[in-house]
Amino acid sequence: MSGFDYVISIGGAAGQGIATPGNILARLFARQGIHMYAYNAYQSIIRGGHSFLTIRCSDREIRTHGDVIDLMICLNQDTMDRHLEHLGPNTSVIFNSDTIEPGKAADGVQLCPMAVAELTGKGANKLMQNTVAIAVTCQLLGIEFSALEDVLNFQFSAKGEELVAMNVHVAKAAYDHSAANFQPASQQAPKPGRPLAVWAGNQAFAMAAAGAGVKFYCAYPMSPSTGILHWMAANGRELGIMVRQVEDEISVICMTVGAAHAGCRSMCATSGGGFALMTEGVGAAAMMEVPIVIVNVQRAGPSTGVPTKTEQGDLWQVLGASQGDFPKLILAPSSPLDAFQTIPEVFNLADKYQLPAIILSDLLISDETSTIDPELLDMQPVIDRGELITEVGEEAGGYERYKFTDSGISPRALPGIPGYEHVVATDEHMPDGVLISDEFTHPHKRRAMLEKRQRKMDGLLADLPPPAIVGATDAEVTLVGWGSTAGVIQEAIGQLAQAGVSVNHLHFKWLVPFHADEAVQLLSSCKRTIIVENNYSGLFHRYLRGETGFTVDGHIRKYDGEPFKPHHIVAAVQEQLEGDETLSVPYEEIIV
Repeated sequence: MSGFDYVISIGGAAGQGIATPGNILARLFARQGIHMYAYNAYQSIIRGGHSFLTIRCSDREIRTHGDVIDLMICLNQDTMDRHLEHLGPNTSVIFNSDTIEPGKAADGVQLCPMAVAELTGKGANKLMQNTVAIAVTCQLLGIEFSALEDVLNFQFSAKGEELVAMNVHVAKAAYDHSAANFQPASQQAPKPGRPLAVWAGNQAFAMAAAGAGVKFYCAYPMSPSTGILHWMAANGRELGIMVRQVEDEISVICMTVGAAHAGCRSMCATSGGGFALMTEGVGAAAMMEVPIVIVNVQRAGPSTGVPTKTEQGDLWQVLGASQGDFPKLILAPSSPLDAFQTIPEVFNLADKYQLPAIILSDLLISDETSTIDPELLDMQPVIDRGELITEVGEEAGGYERYKFTDSGISPRALPGIPGYEHVVATDEHMPDGVLISDEFTHPHKRRAMLEKRQRKMDGLLADLPPPAIVGATDAEVTLVGWGSTAGVIQEAIGQLAQAGVSVNHLHFKWLVPFHADEAVQLLSSCKRTIIVENNYSGLFHRYLRGETGFTVDGHIRKYDGEPFKPHHIVAAVQEQLEGDETLSVPYEEIIV
């Protein structure tokens, strides 16, 4: 691969301050105009254990944390023991020689021992080794010290001038020591370009909702969705958003439905276990025809599962959420930017069709940190509340909340408008909202009302863009994906092209309603189809087959809690092309 593309991994125990050097490097690269993508493999504990933060930086936009490690920062002996064997030629290892023994490295691995106590002085904070490591990293990559100094001033300014001065002094000593003793990295950082911004995946979801006009957000903290709550809590008051953390997810969904019924654009977020508690509320929103948006950030399940690991395991859970037939919208964005650009439209569709919308994210998307070009972010998207009655009009006095219409959409009046009184409940009802069980259970009325609601799906499907194949139409292989696998599939396709294998990509974001006819037409035109999923049983393939009757030729599945790397997909495609294999399960090399 030509150009600058470099992977830095930082390993240590929880509590050793791994996030701080990660944040400093992310901000440093962004200010230099260098694209960055970070993925943190960590365990569900407060202190101890092992965490391994991988930061990839490049002169082009990137959507994965890459295949290899070019530079490793070891904050403890465990990291050295676990990962040194994964480093090959033209790589470097930075470590505190006061506390860590390097072990035997492969040929071409540059060991960069730093006597941290000598550089920092006696009594210095143990976390100063992080500053030392960052400074050495910058020197090896050819980044000017002044750029690091600016970021250190920004990072520690709130903690006082003395701490800032100490970090700058230690960083300069480490930078100079590295220049005098170590060889430059195999790749040098490009010259500074136009600065980029840094954001986290959950931050993108929260910002998009705020831009879309959300005025009520409710949640119970559940990893990996909690970042949305953190952002909302920090910014909600300034933006006029009511933010509520309540006792459980049943309360969350009920309050979200209630706020939406009152007229607020409302959203809540959780993970699979919390969503399980929300399902009756999803049905309530559907029966009451109240527009809500729910974000389900998937993690490895079932039950408590593995809270800090990723998986695409909740598809059938959201497909079957709540009992009965009712219209809903389900989608799975492919990246934070995709989510940011799509979420305002999700709110518009939920309002237009008066139904629950479910956004499937996962830990990989929501927990990532990456650079973003601010010019791509529209914080004033079009807001369309649909057929919403906010003042007295011609229908006053004869208003039917659930009026039969050809589209299935009935004008929705906010509570409290004179002349628009109506009944809203979770029982089946007449057009005016009166419960049919209070009169008698009339089969024709029940059928008519259910069909009215379901007619919305025709219009909703027409409003959704159909899927499309990206790449050469005559490719030897078509990789099929959904949600968060888009980035790694695209990078794998580039690597396969270099190996002489022509591959294109068919990705699905809009899942319910589903463009079945268009999907069949596209899939039938492909020579060989292989589907890529982060789950064990091929959940999306089962759904795709059920909607279309189409069976793909091969499968690549990963379900160990870690995301795909590009080389996993490359090797699996080659394996299936060369032999009779139809199922490939990549092996995860990095154990955390």
